[in-house]
Amino acid sequence: MPILAAVAVPHPPIILPEVGRGEEKKIKKTADAYMAAMKRIAQLKPDTIIITSPHSIMYRDYFHISPGSSASGNMGVFRAPNVKFDVDYDTEFVDELSKTAAQEGIGAGTLGERDASLDHGTMIPLYFLNKVYSKYKIVRIGLSGFSPIEHYRFGQCIAKACNNLGRKIVIIASGDLSHKLKEDGPYGFSPEGPQFDKQLVNAFKAGNFLPLLSFSPAFAEAAAECGLKSFQIMAGALDCKSVTHELLSYEGPFGVGYAVALFEVTGEDKTKDFGTRYEAIERKKLNDEKANEDEYVRLARISLETYIKTGKRAYLPHWVPQKMLNTRAGTFVSLKKYGQLRGCIGTTAATRSSVAEEIMQNAISAAVDDPRFDTVREDELGELTYSVDVLGETEEIDSPDKLDVKRYGVIVQNGGRRGLLLPNLEGVNSVEKQIAISKQKADIRPEEPVRLFRFEVVRHT
Repeated sequence: MPILAAVAVPHPPIILPEVGRGEEKKIKKTADAYMAAMKRIAQLKPDTIIITSPHSIMYRDYFHISPGSSASGNMGVFRAPNVKFDVDYDTEFVDELSKTAAQEGIGAGTLGERDASLDHGTMIPLYFLNKVYSKYKIVRIGLSGFSPIEHYRFGQCIAKACNNLGRKIVIIASGDLSHKLKEDGPYGFSPEGPQFDKQLVNAFKAGNFLPLLSFSPAFAEAAAECGLKSFQIMAGALDCKSVTHELLSYEGPFGVGYAVALFEVTGEDKTKDFGTRYEAIERKKLNDEKANEDEYVRLARISLETYIKTGKRAYLPHWVPQKMLNTRAGTFVSLKKYGQLRGCIGTTAATRSSVAEEIMQNAISAAVDDPRFDTVREDELGELTYSVDVLGETEEIDSPDKLDVKRYGVIVQNGGRRGLLLPNLEGVNSVEKQIAISKQKADIRPEEPVRLFRFEVVRHT
């Protein structure tokens, strides 16, 4: 049986009268839309409610599905301990979803639970649903550090598991929008905040989920959004389905965007293959980039691809220009997959006999030695984009005033600890943030003093 419907909802604790103590009246429009959506869901009489929550357990390379037969929680952390929830999990669906994800090569399952209690991203939707419907079990799913398309594919796994078991399913995608809509809000203002919300709301209005996959990570981060990955999973579950699309409400009086949108499935529609369309767009971008790559990027790509495919290092190609053979410098090679970092390794000074050999080595290291990521697989090679930074000489400076995030990279040093950040990176728009990230990379505490060094780069993309 196909999925019946999906709803995107926010999860502000203040929306509950027991928490808001009168402040909830300022978002009455959201509360009313919430109730309208849940009444529609109750009419569908689903067997199982699948809830995706940004506040459940989250791993970089794994979708955590809550294990066990039941769970409970309360709103005590928000000064409302008497607001309690007890739920039964659909264990059969959890097993089927885990198996389906494994068959699709997606890391997902019930391992690694650190806290079995329900999170507020789960409880707040249930607060409204329980007012009108109670004959359901739930499946609670956390988000991951995977790319947008991997969240979409996981949503497709949910749809497959649903069909395999014949369940009547409704998906609740829990998530707020931007947290940076107002200067006097708790998170301040960023121009990306209202831009993000406008684009997302328009996508919900149109029932067009392609924009949900297309936001750049830096733009989403600058907007301080919360629910995008929840919505991407929801979109994948609705892949190739004809749906009604209703934006029931949107508001942001506290500086955080709250949207309620309902999508009821009416049949099949092969033109709603947003994941396939997104991948086609990305492939064209990659092909265009490959057709126009310069010698530096081409050399990095060939070095990496040769090593991943054969396990052997490539020979220095005959076409490498003399300028790359006659100079020595530190280089960084960065890999991205669907706009997200997939590896970055470099050297601050020359360690090889030429820039060309430096690039070849660092390209391989970016793919296999970056401790933040698994080794790049052969089936990923066609999805990678490359950038190569050739570093100039470093110079010590006596003040952050002599930095410029667009022009200079920075090295911070405290004793034997050193952290480096390249210049002109997406999402790094202040010297303070540049230094803070560099300290974090070096395991230097924010309050610790550091020596500062700057350097320029020539970036090849």
